[in-house]
Order: sequence, then C-alpha cells, then structure tokens
Amino acid sequence: MVVYGTQVCGDLAHGAALEWLVPDGTGGYAMGTVPGLRTRRYHGLLVVAEPGQPARRHLALAALDPVLTLPSGAEVELAVHEWAGGAISPAGHTLLERFELVDGLPRWRWRIGPVVLERELAMVHGRAHLGVVHRLLSAPGPVTLALKALVTWRDAHGERSAAGPEPLVEAHDGGAVVERSFRLHGPGFQGISQWYRGAHARLEADRGLSAHEDLWCAGRFTARLEPGDTLEVEAWAGDEDAHRGAARIVQRARQRNRALTHDAADPADAALVLAADAFVVAGAAGAPDVVAGYPWFGTWSRDTMTAYEGLFLSTGWYDEGRELLRAYAATLDDGMLANTADTGRTEHNTVDATLWFLHAIERHVSGTGDDDLAAEVLPALEEIVAAHVRGTRYGIRVDGDGLVTQGAPGVALTWMDARVGEIPITPRAGKPVEVNALWINGLAAIAALAERTGRPAGPVPALLATARASFERRFPIPSPWHPATGRPGATPLFDVVDGPGGDDPALRPNQLLAWSLPRGPMRGREVPEAVSALITPLGPRSLAAGERGYAGVHAGDPARRDAAYHQGTVWPWMLGPYVDAHAAAAPGRHAELLGGIEAHLWEWGVGSVSETADGDAPHRATGCPFQAWSVAEVLRVRRNVG
Repeated sequence: MVVYGTQVCGDLAHGAALEWLVPDGTGGYAMGTVPGLRTRRYHGLLVVAEPGQPARRHLALAALDPVLTLPSGAEVELAVHEWAGGAISPAGHTLLERFELVDGLPRWRWRIGPVVLERELAMVHGRAHLGVVHRLLSAPGPVTLALKALVTWRDAHGERSAAGPEPLVEAHDGGAVVERSFRLHGPGFQGISQWYRGAHARLEADRGLSAHEDLWCAGRFTARLEPGDTLEVEAWAGDEDAHRGAARIVQRARQRNRALTHDAADPADAALVLAADAFVVAGAAGAPDVVAGYPWFGTWSRDTMTAYEGLFLSTGWYDEGRELLRAYAATLDDGMLANTADTGRTEHNTVDATLWFLHAIERHVSGTGDDDLAAEVLPALEEIVAAHVRGTRYGIRVDGDGLVTQGAPGVALTWMDARVGEIPITPRAGKPVEVNALWINGLAAIAALAERTGRPAGPVPALLATARASFERRFPIPSPWHPATGRPGATPLFDVVDGPGGDDPALRPNQLLAWSLPRGPMRGREVPEAVSALITPLGPRSLAAGERGYAGVHAGDPARRDAAYHQGTVWPWMLGPYVDAHAAAAPGRHAELLGGIEAHLWEWGVGSVSETADGDAPHRATGCPFQAWSVAEVLRVRRNVG
C-alpha cells in the first residue's frame, strides 16, 4: 500500500506530478493524478481503446465531480480543475486527507470536519468498463452526494471545443448514453447539458501542445447517504446493458491483483508485477500484445521484444507469451518483423526489432523447454538470416565481414529513432554496436535452437564465427582514442563503425548489449569504467555528458524534446543490460545498482517506471510515466539476475 497525505495531496506542484493508472486489459484505462487534477489531455476515468487496436483510443468520461451537501445545508465541492485563465476552481484537493494505492487500485479520502467520504475505482479486465464507488465513512447525520459527469468523445490525442456540436446525450434507464458510444449508469441521474469551457492541462502546455479543451456536463447522479452507505456509478463502452455493480467491479479487480502478486518478494516486486500486467493486452485476433507505454503509445515490436523476457518469462505468463511470439512471427516479411501500426499502416522500419525477436524466441524456449515452438518457428528464423545475407529494406544487409550494416536517407532504423521534421537526430547509418551484438547473439540463438530440435544449422555457425571475429577486430576503440584503461575487455567500443563519416567513438550505452546479451560478443568481460560513467540512479544517459551534442534536459516543445531524446536523456530500460553486464562479470554485485529505480517507483507514475528522465540531476522523469520496457527490464533483473 502506498499512502500520500495532505502535504502531497494539497500541494498541486507536488501532488499533480504523481500519476496513477488503472488499465482495462484492452489498451484503454482510467488515469489521473493523486489530487485529482487533470494535467494531460489523456487523463480521464474512461479512456476506450478500439477492439484489437490498443493505440486507437477515445476519451469518454473525463471526470466525476463530487459535491457534498452537509447536514448543515452547506455545499462543498470536492473536485479540482485548472482553467485557461489560471484559476484553480474548485479546490477540493485541499480537503483530501489521503490518497492510497492499495492492490494497485487508487483510493481517495476527503475530510470536511466530521464528514469523511471515500472514493475507489477499478476497471473490468478485458472490457472498457469502469466502476466508481463513493462510501460515506462518517458524518453526524445524513448527507447528499451529487456526482457531475463531465464527458466528451474525442480522439485521446486531441481536444474538443464548444465551437463544435454538443455531445449527443440520450437518457437511458439508470443514466444516459453519450454519443451512442458509451453509457453512464447510477442512481438519481438528472440531465444538465452545459459546457465547461477552457479546461487547462498544464503538462500539455509544458510539452508545447494545445492545452485547452471544453467538457460537457451531461448530468449528475445523486443519493442521500448515511454513514456506511455507498453511491456507485459505472461507465462502459458499447451498446449492451452491461451493468455489473461498481462495488463488485472493485472487489473483483482487487482479488485479481492480489492473485497476480501472491508470490511477490517485496512491495517493489509486487508493484512491478502489477505494472507489467498493465502492458499485456488483447491485440488483433485476440492474441496477446504489448502496449509500449501509457498514455499515448500503442504496440511497437521493438519495445515488445525487448520487454518480452521481463513481461512474460519473469512473471510466468508462458502461454500468453507463446501466443504473442507466434502472432508476431506471422508479421515477418522479407526477413523483417513488422514494427507498428500506430501510424495508421503496418511498417517494417527497424533494424533491431527482428533481432530482439530472435532473442525473445530463444529465451522463451530455453526458459520453458518449449521445443515445439522452436521447431515451428526455426524455418522463419533461418529465413531472417537468409534475408539479411541477401539484403532487405533500407540497406539492411550482412557485409563481407559478417556484420550487419544499414541505413538509408531520411530514416533512423535503430532504437535511437527520433526525428525533427524529416531529419533523423541520430541516424547511425553503418554498423551500430548494439545491432551487431544482437546479430551475433541471434545467430548463436538459432544455432542453439537447431541443436535442440535436431535440425541442421546450415550456414549459421560459419556466419557466427565470422561475425564474432569481425566484432572483436572492429569495435574496440584503440588508445588513445578514448581515456580507457586498455585492459583486455575493458576498452569502450565504437558506437558505429563503417558509417558515412567513418567510425563513431561517441560514448553511448548501446555497447552495453555486447556485454549483457547471453550470447553477446563481450559477455563475461569487465565493463569499462568509461561506460559506467554514463550511469545515473535511473539508468544510463543516452550520450555521455561532455560529448558534442549532449542535452541534459528533455523538455519543451516536440522539436526540442525529440532533439534531446537520445542525446543525453536517461533511459531506464537500459539499466537491465547494465546490471546483466556487471552480474556476468562479477556475480552477486548488482543489487546496489537498483536503489534509485526502486525509489522512482513512487515518485512519478506511481508503482511504475517512466520512459525517460533528464540526463542532468535531479533526473526529472519525462516521457510516458508508465513504460513497458522500463518496467520489464527492472522486473527481470530483480527476479532473475544472480
């Protein structure tokens, strides 16, 4: 249980920087801040994902604003909103005495003298269906509680204005249907039909995006409560009569979360398991898939395969993982895994997602003994190798030295893929170090799978030997290129070799994969001190401070943020490879590397790990507050690395 008191809840500068997330297992969610202030366009109590399309989301129920009528007759508003003119009204956060996250579910408690009101909410797993329970814990007499429903129906990335048509709200037994897209259900519903103009989302303003929208007050639910009584409201997408009972929804969600964490080693472990569960969703055709991050990402194969071991193997979700791998194998085309459909079309535009897929398959088979899966997918894996040898999209091919080269004008094919306009910030054309560490690891994985299944390895062993020898010859930076110790295995590596401008010695964390991957080319050797200098409490910087182009702050409008994305910004997911690399060279010496990230679990996306953080201290969290590969890698190394 995580608890924040009045000094957090009552201080919007502090409390509104803490966000909570309740996923629905389809890509939709409820999300907001500890004090209740909506600071993002994505915040709401019901955000609906289209079936099988977790990236296509709509904001439905933005807020349920509580208004208490006390025994004295006084009205007290408990909601909190910020408006375009800068006003905070109402300011119900000043009456919050505590916020708790219990079994992964949020709980608020307001106190007005002797009157104490509590709110809990949960989602139905596998459906866009919200249950909200308000419970009067104490009062000197009966009170009346009204809940004003602020609604919209718009793309989660946009906003809606009162200049457009009013939302269609149709009365329905026990509530209303909004835009013929979602339903509200609860006691004593009365229509209001009024615009709330100029709702301000401060984090969107900070991100250089449109920060104002108008919300429609569809009506209010009302009940007279004695101490111990509840007012239950539900909201769900679809046209079926799916009323379930909000208290029952909360109870079942709590039971499910307790079952997921029954064998957790400690509170951080339990939080990470629940955080991992948030990203595993029902994808196309019902197969499991992975949301890369909340609130704005959908499914990305690079993120999914990088996170695979932590999300599915460390948690024991083997059956779900197997079906996901089989579904992704079906997207292979010309030796490349489809990357994402978030852009509206399926794209095959990464050099590394396919290589992470090889790693995920081998880790699954090795960890579960699933030789049937190995036999099923080996022909496809061999075709991946063949396609890389003959050459595939964007100049991706195996060069004469057995290493993978890649690059084409206007594209960035590695995980460092940010662009400003049409210009890649870190194109890294040539032979990137982590791509070739993954290539070598993948070839070794295919050889191991062939041996397990009694299938001839074909050209793979010879190609692997050539690639290993070439990696050893080409990537270590010779003195005096870099201030390294020069000891065997302790010399930093080039970030890219054979690029258009020659070899690139920029100190980046990508080389960690050479030491961390189980069949990587530097596995078991000492990690250079220069590489360790990249590490912050939340993970490695993407570029060393002092290197040309270093950006220590990841903030501002989209262009400024994208320009800093891989130029010094910290990426917590890469803490996993760093721990792996150290543990492989010196087993048992990695626990102290995780202290900062464990503390981070409670300081931004509550119970989760952020996408990124500033390179400069105090390493303010940035990007998505809930990120799949960040969570997965921390969970994996905490549970599995000895």
